[in-house]
Amino acid sequence: MRTFRAGALVSVAFWAALAIAGVATPAAAQVSGVLPSLPAAPETAADAALAMANQLDGAGGGISSADLVAALEDAALAGQPMALFQLGLMYESGEGVDKDPVKAFGYFSQIADEHADTAPKGVEADIVAQSFLKIGEYYRHGLPEAGIQKNEAYSNKLIMHAASYFGDADAQYKVGELYLDDAELGDNPLQSARWLNLAARKGHAGAQAKLGSMLFNGEGIDADPIEGLMWLTVASRRAAGTVDDGWIHDLLTNAMSIATPEQRKQAVELADSLGTRFGGL
Repeated sequence: MRTFRAGALVSVAFWAALAIAGVATPAAAQVSGVLPSLPAAPETAADAALAMANQLDGAGGGISSADLVAALEDAALAGQPMALFQLGLMYESGEGVDKDPVKAFGYFSQIADEHADTAPKGVEADIVAQSFLKIGEYYRHGLPEAGIQKNEAYSNKLIMHAASYFGDADAQYKVGELYLDDAELGDNPLQSARWLNLAARKGHAGAQAKLGSMLFNGEGIDADPIEGLMWLTVASRRAAGTVDDGWIHDLLTNAMSIATPEQRKQAVELADSLGTRFGGL
């Protein structure tokens, strides 16, 4: 039988879902021995997942996919956003279950429908915001098998809700990109920079890099080579070893080759002194 290692995302999210709500289910009881204890009062669902990961990493042993899915479904029936979200991710990717975008869309939509007005700083706010972002992408491309027609205007509305109400960095980054596209929210570099700045200050490496490039090159906004190079440096450090490493490193390398020695010196000093505030290392 297929199993998920203790540190896998799906098992982590499962335990986080139960930890947040204290849900006790028959399926959960079958695998509860893997976890020695549950974290108290996580600040966000992501914090809960991380806490679970730390405990599960030392717990050893795998969790069968059947038990995991059953436990998640029990928690989802109890209305747990984390369980609903994790099931959505699993059906979206085919991790542990047969890939089914219709089911994935349904789980993400349930979260958005039931928790659209949840407190922006609440424990589950990040999960709700990410669900809005997910269904926004489904509407952007359409999902005919679920009766969802392509609707970019509605997609933008959903993404904007995640960006403005919840302050989600991924959504703010997406809005920043949309404001650079005439076919989307219009070619408005000033608005784009505003949204990218919000995401950049939350540690979003992609936003840091794009904002840095705009500032360094003066792309539709007043040029500030030193601040731009600072953001590119912070972004490159943050993205090291990730899927974004390559393109961000290329932007930084190109900017460094153009900048003066004094600009490079000041930018690196700023990145060293301020970068840790924005997720830089």
